[in-house]
Amino acid sequence: MAANAKSLYPSKSSGRPSKIAIVGAGAVGTAVAYACAMRGDARSIVLQDINKAKVEAEALDIAHGIQFTPCGSVEGSDDVEIVRGADLVIVTAGAKQKPGQSRLELAGSTVNLMKTIVPNLQNVAPDARFMFITNPVDVVTYVALKITGLPRNQVFGSGTVLDTSRLRYLVSRETGVATQNIHAYIAGEHGDSEVALWSSAEIGNVPLEHWGPTLDGGLFDAALRNRIAEEVVRSAYKIIDGKGATNYAIGLSASNIAGAVLRDENRVLTVSTLLEDWEGISDVCMAAPTIVGREGAGRVLNPPLTLKERDGLTASATRLRQVARDLGF
Repeated sequence: MAANAKSLYPSKSSGRPSKIAIVGAGAVGTAVAYACAMRGDARSIVLQDINKAKVEAEALDIAHGIQFTPCGSVEGSDDVEIVRGADLVIVTAGAKQKPGQSRLELAGSTVNLMKTIVPNLQNVAPDARFMFITNPVDVVTYVALKITGLPRNQVFGSGTVLDTSRLRYLVSRETGVATQNIHAYIAGEHGDSEVALWSSAEIGNVPLEHWGPTLDGGLFDAALRNRIAEEVVRSAYKIIDGKGATNYAIGLSASNIAGAVLRDENRVLTVSTLLEDWEGISDVCMAAPTIVGREGAGRVLNPPLTLKERDGLTASATRLRQVARDLGF
């Protein structure tokens, strides 16, 4: 009887609680931590930032509400040791994007910062999956891969997961269909040269080109597609002009990716990963539809592309590769 009781009520779990470490307690880092706590993406969430008072206060503010979340603990520290043993490290630290400034213009100062912090993170969490959000995310991810020497699956960026969500939101506004039933992707740079993959876009299982009238009676013609794609690109600048930073939607996007990794969901997400002979593109990190699970960034899918889309992706890759070369990578 005692043996049965012991098996029914084990005193100690044989597993290890999952842990997410978020580096950077600014607007984005705290939004990521809050979203991950709300969704219960890991049992333990830690924030690390060089500003001791701020990081401790931000973590405490979230921790005071964990009763209302599936999360077990939220802690903050300026000591990198708090990251030790993390399953997933999410890096948001970097130079802040100023109004009118492109993401690529951030590259120089941010890359110098990565040269300092990435080796320290790798030292305390060598087996973690590393996700970079810091802009320009594609260049930062490529640099981090080179600095760490880790395999491509283990180091990836948030890519255009947010841009894809923006695209689906705008298509939803035109059609009245829930965003969850809109299957359309943004690929390439997370920035001005990104490409909307309209040729493979579907609503339910209906190709977008066969959808028919929009809510206002119009058609999903080239003019509407171009307007939506342009609005996706400009939306971040509009938000930054109005409030100084984008943080809520990227927090939810990062949480979505974190859940795919830690719950081994094998979801198709447009993360930024090292591409090798993908549509003729190699030796660059940029967004493409990728299967994301426990091992990190897996197989990259090859959706049907028009010649215009392929040319756009090639141009995006050339632009990103040149920035990395100019920075010595």
